[in-house]
Amino acid sequence: MSLPLITDWHFYAAAIPAVLLLGISKSGFGAGFGSLAVPLMALAVTVPQAAAILMPILFVMDVMGLAAYRGKWDAKLLRFLVPAGLVGTVIGTVSFRLLDATLVAGIVGVFTLLFLAQRLAFPPRADSKPPPRWLGAVLTATSGFTSFVAHAGGPPVNAYVLPLRLAPVTFAATMSVFFFVINLSKWIPYGWLGLLDLRNMSTSLALMPFAPVGVLVGVRLAHRIQPKRFYQLIYLGMLLTGLKLVWDAFGPA
Repeated sequence: MSLPLITDWHFYAAAIPAVLLLGISKSGFGAGFGSLAVPLMALAVTVPQAAAILMPILFVMDVMGLAAYRGKWDAKLLRFLVPAGLVGTVIGTVSFRLLDATLVAGIVGVFTLLFLAQRLAFPPRADSKPPPRWLGAVLTATSGFTSFVAHAGGPPVNAYVLPLRLAPVTFAATMSVFFFVINLSKWIPYGWLGLLDLRNMSTSLALMPFAPVGVLVGVRLAHRIQPKRFYQLIYLGMLLTGLKLVWDAFGPA
């Protein structure tokens, strides 16, 4: 008996590029691009369905990212980020049925663009202080929340971590571990909400071969690119993400 997966080619025209972008992001490189995955897939299916289809793919990508960056993450920073991010996923679980995911994604887009504008208007200096920890906790909890409702957790946590000016590989490794934990915490709530049905999981399986391609591309880029260019590309990814999310949420129907 054949699996009841999605067969509409329009869906795959949006989903395959989304999975490739997500793979590049989940390698820890170009984290801003990952938030484009659900909006791209939402061109063909609903936001909750797109988020559910991506869950198994995210797991495979997270495991690959952990293997690629084994031991290269900032453990002290993770001890701060992970608990705050899990608070956000709890809030997302409780409020998921009450909120419109597209609106939430649009709000994320607004804050992403505001962050980029602030960075351009007031670029950090070598002697500038990192953001305060209370702000980091708020942004990281926001990341857990937006990751839960739309897999768009990159921009908020980036707004805190990028000014810390980590080395590219350390940044990539730390984000890989952070999102592995956050995404793992979403499986039981997604099942409880009825999102992990056979059709969604079968469709995810069909898309799975594209997952390692994106991850491997991202890992190679993170190891070879210069730090300045690395962050320029992340900012570009965040810009595209912000514009896309804002347009989808607040643009003309």
